[in-house]
Amino acid sequence: MNDFERFEQLIEAGGYCISIVTHEERYALEIIKKTAAKRECDMWVWSVADGVRDGLIDGSPAIAETDNPAAGLANMSQARPGSLCVTLDLAEHLRGGKALRILRDMVDSFHQTGISIVMIDSVDKLPEVVKTYARPFELSFPGEEELQQIIRATLQSIRRKKPIEIGITQRGFDTIVRNLRGLTRRQAARIISDAVAADQRFADGDINMIIANKRRMVQQGDLLEYIQTPLDLSEIGGMQHLKEWLSQRKDAFSNEAREFGLTPPKGVLMLGVQGAGKSLCAKAIATAWQQPLLRLDPGTLYDSFIGESEANLRRALLQTEAMSPVILWIDEIEKAFASAASRSADGGLSQRMFGTLLTWLQEHETPVFVVATANDLEALPPELLRKGRFDEIFFVDLPSHEVRKQIFSIHLKKRRRDPDQLDLDSLADASENYSGSEIEQAVISALHAAYAAKADLDTDRVVASLQASPPISATMAEKVAALRHWARGRCVPAD
Repeated sequence: MNDFERFEQLIEAGGYCISIVTHEERYALEIIKKTAAKRECDMWVWSVADGVRDGLIDGSPAIAETDNPAAGLANMSQARPGSLCVTLDLAEHLRGGKALRILRDMVDSFHQTGISIVMIDSVDKLPEVVKTYARPFELSFPGEEELQQIIRATLQSIRRKKPIEIGITQRGFDTIVRNLRGLTRRQAARIISDAVAADQRFADGDINMIIANKRRMVQQGDLLEYIQTPLDLSEIGGMQHLKEWLSQRKDAFSNEAREFGLTPPKGVLMLGVQGAGKSLCAKAIATAWQQPLLRLDPGTLYDSFIGESEANLRRALLQTEAMSPVILWIDEIEKAFASAASRSADGGLSQRMFGTLLTWLQEHETPVFVVATANDLEALPPELLRKGRFDEIFFVDLPSHEVRKQIFSIHLKKRRRDPDQLDLDSLADASENYSGSEIEQAVISALHAAYAAKADLDTDRVVASLQASPPISATMAEKVAALRHWARGRCVPAD
C-alpha cells in the first residue's frame, strides 16, 4: 500500500490521535487533504503562525484569535463529527499548561465524535502522556515510479520559468531514478533543480553531479555516512575463506538468483583483533559487489530527547531500505549496544534500540547486506551472535607469515615502491603477531625515517620501525589470547 492507502486505513481503524514526525510537511498535508476529500469530511489546520484555517481551501483566511495553541485546540474541538484536525509543530507548545490539558480532553472525547487529530512535527518531542494516545505514522520514501513523476514535475516547473534543454537518454534517466532512491521528495526535487541550474540542461552528463549531491545530502542527515569505496578485495591480504564466501554470493541479489530459489544474503558479523582489517572488508565488499556503502555510527543515534533515539534508528533503517540494494556497515557495534547486555542506567534505552535492530536484522526483506564489525566480544549481547541474525560470523585473526608478506607488498605498492627490492620474508618474520594496520604504520614510519635521512626505503628501516612500536597483541596479550580462544570453534576463520 502507498502512504495514502495506509493513512486512510489508519483513520478507518479508529485512529483518533496520529503523530507524523517528518520534514515533508507539505506531502503529509497532501495525504490528509486527499483523505478528507475522499471521505467528504472537514479538514482544519492549525499553526502558531496563522491559527486555525480550512485545510481544503488553498489560501483560506484563518479564524481570528486562534493562533494561541490552547485557543486553536479549543476551536478545533468544536469541529463537526468525522473532521480531520491537523496541527503543525504543536509539540513545542505541549510542555504543560492549558494546551496539553485541552488536547488530552479532546482525545478522550474523539471516540464519541469521530474527530481525528493529526499532529505533524519536525522533531519527535511529544510528551510521553500524549504518546500513549498517539499512533505513529511514518511516511515512506518515494519509490521509482514516484521519483519519475517528481523528476518530470520538477522539469516542467523549471520549464515554465525559463527554457531548458532535455537531452537525457532512457538509460541515463533510469540511472538517475535509481540514484535518487532513499531521498525525500523535497530532496529529490532539489537535486534535479540544482542539476539543471548549472547549465540549463538535463542530460546524461548530470549523473555524476546528482550522485555527488545525494552523497552530501545523506551526510547532512548525520545518521548515515556515504562512504566512497576505492578499495578492492585484491587490496586486502589473506582472508581467503571470506573472499570465497563473498564471491559465491556476489550475484545473489539478481532476479536470476531469485528465480533459482535464492534469497539475498543478509550480512556478516566480523569479530577480531583490532586493526586486523575488518573495516577494510566492508569497503572492499561494496566495491566488489558494485553497491553503495552506507556507514551507520550507532553513537550518532542517541539523542537527549525521550523517544528521539529510537526514532533515529527507525529513520536510518528506513532510509537504508529505500536506497537498497546497498551495503550497510555498522562499525564497532558493541560500543553502542553494550548496555543492552546488562542492567544499565539509561532507562532501558539501549535494550529497546537493540531489540529494534535485532528484529530488523531478522525480518527485513529488502536487499540490504549488513557488515557489522566488533572488537570486544564480551560487550556483545548474546542474542546478536545467534544464527539467523547474520548469514555467517567470521573471525579475523592476526595475519599469518604468508599473509604478512602480501600486506607488506600491498602497502609498498601503494607508495610507489617495488616490493621485490625489499626482503619480504625478513619483514614477515619481524612482524609476527602484528596486525595489518600496524604493518601499514610501520611502512609509513619507515618512509618518514628514510625521507628525513635523504635515503631510500630499505628492509632495515622497516624492521627498525616494527621494533620501535610493540603490537597490540603484546600490550593487550591476555585480551587477544582470550578473544582467539573464544573464537575457536564458534566462528568461521576469515583466512
